[in-house]
Amino acid sequence: MGRAEERRARQRGGRRAAPPTRSSGTPSEGLATGGRAAARKAAARGKKGAKNGKSGIRRLFTWKKFLGTFFAFCLLGIGAFVVMYMMIDVPKGNAKAQEQSNIYKYSDGSVMAREGDTNREIVDLSEVPKPVQRTFVAAENKTFYTDAGVDFKGIARGLFNTLSGKGKQGGSTITQQYVKNYYLDQDQTVTRKLKELVISLKVDRETPKDDILAGYINTSYYGRGAYGIQAAAQDYYRVDASKLSVEQGAYLAALLQAPSQYDWAAASPTGKKLVTARWNYVLDNMVKQGWLDKTKRDKMTFPFPKEPKAAPGMEGQKGYFIKLAKQQLEKQLVAKEGLSQDEAEARVENSGWTFTLNIDKKKQAQLEKAVKTQLTSQLDPKKRKVDRNVQAGAASVDPRTGKIVALYGGSDYTKHYISNANRTDYQPASTFKPVILAAALENASETQSGKAIGANTVYDGTSKRQVVDGNGNKVGFGPENEDDTNYGKVTVQTAMDKSINSVFAQMGVDVGMDKVLETATALGMDTGKLRPLPAYTLGTMGASPIQMAGVYATLDNHGKQVTPSIIKSAEQGGTEFRMPDPIGEQVISRKAADTVTSVLTGVVDDGTAKKAVQQNPARDGRKVAGKTGTSDDNKSAWFTGYTPDLVTSVGLFGEDYKSHGQSKLYNTAGLDRVNGGGFPAEIWAAYTFGVAGKNTKFELDTDQGAAVQPSWTPSPSVTPSETPSETPSETPSETPSETPSETPSETPSLSPSQSAPTGQQSTPVQTSTSPLNPFSPNTGQ
Repeated sequence: MGRAEERRARQRGGRRAAPPTRSSGTPSEGLATGGRAAARKAAARGKKGAKNGKSGIRRLFTWKKFLGTFFAFCLLGIGAFVVMYMMIDVPKGNAKAQEQSNIYKYSDGSVMAREGDTNREIVDLSEVPKPVQRTFVAAENKTFYTDAGVDFKGIARGLFNTLSGKGKQGGSTITQQYVKNYYLDQDQTVTRKLKELVISLKVDRETPKDDILAGYINTSYYGRGAYGIQAAAQDYYRVDASKLSVEQGAYLAALLQAPSQYDWAAASPTGKKLVTARWNYVLDNMVKQGWLDKTKRDKMTFPFPKEPKAAPGMEGQKGYFIKLAKQQLEKQLVAKEGLSQDEAEARVENSGWTFTLNIDKKKQAQLEKAVKTQLTSQLDPKKRKVDRNVQAGAASVDPRTGKIVALYGGSDYTKHYISNANRTDYQPASTFKPVILAAALENASETQSGKAIGANTVYDGTSKRQVVDGNGNKVGFGPENEDDTNYGKVTVQTAMDKSINSVFAQMGVDVGMDKVLETATALGMDTGKLRPLPAYTLGTMGASPIQMAGVYATLDNHGKQVTPSIIKSAEQGGTEFRMPDPIGEQVISRKAADTVTSVLTGVVDDGTAKKAVQQNPARDGRKVAGKTGTSDDNKSAWFTGYTPDLVTSVGLFGEDYKSHGQSKLYNTAGLDRVNGGGFPAEIWAAYTFGVAGKNTKFELDTDQGAAVQPSWTPSPSVTPSETPSETPSETPSETPSETPSETPSETPSLSPSQSAPTGQQSTPVQTSTSPLNPFSPNTGQ
C-alpha cells in the first residue's frame, strides 16, 4: 500500500472513531459523567414514581368522584323519601285520645290533686273573623297560603342556627305544627320529624288551606289550660272567638310561642317586653302583607288580657305547687330534649304525668299557719286600704338535698294567680349584702389601702359617703343609710348587723362589681344581663324567695350549690324523667361560705333580727344565721334565715290590688312602715322553730365572724388610721364561743335575709354576743 492509500485509510478510520474531545474527557471521566447521568435518570424515575403516587391518591379523591358520591347520596335520599312517602299514610287524628290527667302527690305519696279536664271547644273557621285568622298566619307562616306545607329553607335555617349555637329555631309551617299537634306528638326524634314532613306534604295536597288553619288554631295550646282559640278567647278576654278584635287576635297569636312566659298575668318584666314586641311584629307583618291598613295599625294599643280563672281543685297553695312543678319540668325538657317552650308546655299539659313533689305536709301546714298568725290575722282591709295590697311569699329548702319542703305562693291560687314565692319583680334589698361579702372572701379582695376584707375589716359607715374607685376617684354614688344614720368607723361584722349601706357600697367597688355579680350567679341568682353597677350593692335587682333561699342554702351547704327543686320524681307512661340533682358543684370555698354564715349569726344575735328571732322563746338554743332587708320606698321587706338544717326565705310585697303594680307598705297593719325584722322575721321564726330539727350548732371552718369570735373585743391601744379600711390590731383574748370544725356539717343550715331599718324596733338592751366594734357609737351600751 502506498503512502497515499495509507493516509486515506487513516482518514477513513478517524471518521469512524472520532478522537477524544475536551468535553468527552478521559475514559474515567466519561464513566463519571455517565454515572451522573444515570443518577439523574434514577432521580427522575423516583420523582415520576412519587408523582405517580400522588396521582394515585388524586385519582382516588377527584372532584368528579366527590360529585358522583354526592349525587349518589342525593338519589339514595330521594329514593328513601319516595319509599317513605308511599308507605306513610295520614293517620287518624288522635290528639284528644292522648289527653290524660296529670296526678300530683305529696312527698309521702298521698295524692294532692288531679289535673286534666281539657278546656277545648272546636269552632268553625267561619266563626273567626278573617283579620283574626290572618294574625296567626302573620305570626307563624307568612307564606302559608302559597307554600306546599313544608318550608325546607326554614328547616335548613333552623338546623344551621341550632348547630351554630344560636339556639333552637322552629322552621315549621302552620301545616307542620298542625300535623304535630293533631296527628303526632311533641317528641324531638328523627322518626317523628320525618313523619311530620311526609304527612305535612300529604295533608297540604289533600286538605284545603282553610281547613288546615282551622285545625291549627283549634288544636294549639294557649296556656292557662286552654286548647284552641275559643277556649283562649274566653280565658283571656271573656269573649267568643267570633268577637275577637285584631289586637286581641294578635296577642293570642303571639302567645303561642311561649304560652306561660307570655301570659300577661304572670309574665316577668322580660316576658312582658317579649310578648309586646311579638305583638307588634304580628301587626307589622299584617301591614306588609297588605292585610291591615297602616293608619289603623298605628292607632292600635296593646289589649291587656283579663285575670285567669283558676280550675277547680287548684285552690289554696295547690295551684302554686302545680304551676312550679310544671315550670321546672318544662325547663328540663327544653334543656335536655331541645323542645321549644311551647312544645314543652304542650308536652306536659294533660299528658298523663305523675308528679311526686318534695312538699312535706307537716312543714307546709306550719308555714301556712305562721303566715296566718303573724300577718294576715293582723290585716284589716276594710279599715286600711293598704292592707289590701299586702302579699306574702316564702320558700323553705332542705340545704342537704335541695328539696323545697314548704312553699307559700299567696293567699289562694284561685284569687291571686302570681306565685309570690317565685316572682322576681321585687328587690331583695339588703339580703344581697351577704353575697358581696362572699365575693370579697372568695376573691381574697382587699380594701384600697391593701387590707384583706374580712369580718373585722374597718370601713367608714358615714351616711351618703361618696364611693371611690381604686384611683381615689368618686364614682358618683353615695347611698344613704337607713334613717340617714352616721356610724363612723365600723367593722364589717357591725356593718352587716346594722345593714349599713355606705359600707357595702364601698366594699362592692373594692371587690369589683363584675366579681360580685359572678358570685351572685354562682350562688344561684339570675343576674341576666345586669351591668356591674355600684347601685346593685343595695340589692336593687329583682329576685324571688325561691332564688334567695337557694343562695342562702348554698352558704349553709358550705359553698356547694343548691338549686331548689319542688319535684321529687316525674313519670309518664311508667318511665321516669330524670331531673338534675339539686346539689351541684362547689361554687365558692367552704371557708368563704362558712365565714359569711358566721357573720350572719350576728345579725340575729345583735342586729336587726334580734327581737323577732334571737329573743323568740321557741328558739330553744338553735343557732341561727340570717339577714333582713327593706327595699326603697318600703315596697318589699325580707327575712332570709337558716338553722343548720333548714333554709327559709320570706318576702312581703306591696302590690296594688287593682292594677297589680308595686305599691308602698307604709301603714300596713297600722305600723309606720314594714321592716324585714318585723312581719317577715316573725313569720320565719314561727315556722322554723315549729319544724326545724334540734341540730343547734353550725359546723364552721372559719376563724372569723360572730359565731366564732369572743363576745367582746378590747379597745385597741393605738388610734386607728383614718383610712376606712384598717383592721383592728388587737387580737381577741377570749376563747371563741364555737370551735370551728374541719368536718362538714351533717345538716346544712338555713339562709339569711335582709336587715330591717335601724331604730325601728324597741329592742331591750342585752349583752352583746357578737364582737363589739371599738369604733361603733353603741360600744359600751
